[in-house]
Amino acid sequence: MGLRFGDQDWTWAEVVHESAVRAAALSRLPRNGRQVHVGVLLENVPDFVFWIGAAALSGSVLIGINPTRRGAELANDIRHTECDVILTEDRLAGLLDGIDHGVRPEHVINVDSAGYQDWLRPHRDAVLPTGDPDPRDILLLLYSSGSTGAPKAVICSQGRLGALAVALAERAELTLDSVSYLCMPLFHGNAIMLNVAPSMYVGNTVVMTRKFSASGFVRDLHRYGLTYFNYVGRALSYVLAVPEDPRDRRSTLRLAVGTEASLADVRRFSERFSCRVSEGYGSSEGVFRLNRTPDSPEDSLGLPVGGMDVRVLNEDGSECPRAVWDEHGRLLNADEAIGEIVAIGKAPAFEGYYKNPQAQAQRVRGDDFWTGDLAYRDADGYFYFAGRSSDWLRVDSENFATAPVERILERWGPVAIALVYAVPDPRTGDQVMCALQLVPDAAFDPAAFAGFLNEQADMGTKWRPRFVRILTEVPTTGNNKVAKTVLRRAAWVTEDTVYWRAGNEREYRLLDGHQCERLAAEFVEHGREAQIPSARDSRKE
Repeated sequence: MGLRFGDQDWTWAEVVHESAVRAAALSRLPRNGRQVHVGVLLENVPDFVFWIGAAALSGSVLIGINPTRRGAELANDIRHTECDVILTEDRLAGLLDGIDHGVRPEHVINVDSAGYQDWLRPHRDAVLPTGDPDPRDILLLLYSSGSTGAPKAVICSQGRLGALAVALAERAELTLDSVSYLCMPLFHGNAIMLNVAPSMYVGNTVVMTRKFSASGFVRDLHRYGLTYFNYVGRALSYVLAVPEDPRDRRSTLRLAVGTEASLADVRRFSERFSCRVSEGYGSSEGVFRLNRTPDSPEDSLGLPVGGMDVRVLNEDGSECPRAVWDEHGRLLNADEAIGEIVAIGKAPAFEGYYKNPQAQAQRVRGDDFWTGDLAYRDADGYFYFAGRSSDWLRVDSENFATAPVERILERWGPVAIALVYAVPDPRTGDQVMCALQLVPDAAFDPAAFAGFLNEQADMGTKWRPRFVRILTEVPTTGNNKVAKTVLRRAAWVTEDTVYWRAGNEREYRLLDGHQCERLAAEFVEHGREAQIPSARDSRKE
């Protein structure tokens, strides 16, 4: 078996043939003195996989277009990557209406239309190209998630994807009898590099679904006998929120590989589905990976794969000292120990951002690759994630990162997801705010929450949240990573329930309209009215 989608299936030979048909169709397009750029605005449907193969066979460039983008931002993504043709479908075609994307109308092709099959029909007898593409040719332009700023089109060459297919097939422990689950969005590199490409290389079965659904995951696990799946962001949390199926604890799942799951979710998921969860660190740029080893502390990211020289550096390039903890596990030297993850001498491995020298300069400094992600290391060299570069807070002159605080909050039983971020202080610096999504049927008890925080010996003195927002829905980017920018921008001005505590108090109370007015008055009193969340939002509308 090769590819399964609902009740449809294709052998890998049939997938290759469908790719060859589309590669031949591309030959009818003008090349404009460069590779043909094929924009794909599709959900996870078989045609997306066929077009990945078509780009590889024809030496074209496939651009994954994020369907969660809208209006001018979507148009800019398409124009920036110089798409010559766009493949879309009925569900998404309306996103292109009325925007200046720059693609000729006859080259916007709907795969659900009769005209699409007419376009492909003359090439149904296509055979594989006789020559091999240049491994240095661009194969993919895949936009980064945008979790730390505007999305950037990451370059992936033919040779790089081929090498990743081999390496990550081993990482995913794929064999011919594996059944991998393709539920992460194909417009992002994680799905292609940790699922489609290694599965094509091995020849195992891939079960694909249009988009990730927590209830759909449990259903499909037992329907298809899944053995492997990849994830990003909070996917495990969402699955764990689905009521348990009696079959879960004897499931066929062997391995889940991903990033950014909490330690509590890893434990609960492993127990519920009797499988292993392998957390690691990687980025869209694909320069290096950190993977856990058998000796890794359970809340660490592990060590660099292949013994690569990866360090935690200050902005001036000096190496941060190793982390120091007290007897309660509290990080004592966060100011000194937390810095940016940097791969020494690996800048040449980064294939770059497409036509974005400013963004590239932020990542490449001399021979080194700067990730934009924060971490600290213990005395044995193990890495611990500390958040994105935007996840620093400065409270009462103390700097710290959000990830250690989030790990503490997620220990509380009612919490499914904890997100910590900075909101402005009326006088200076930041205040700590957290947003909590609770497990099903749980209610937020402010007194119990305060009591829990009082018992956490490793809670930093400045870490206790000033505001607590109870989320009805976690805002995410198109590939299920949390969009903290949305939370920071809104701060406490939201229709969600918000609790707060005053001054040095430890107890939480409901934040009402009267208190919001008092907060606003404090900002005005100290000349910081521009930082009032409602005022800031109105300027952005």
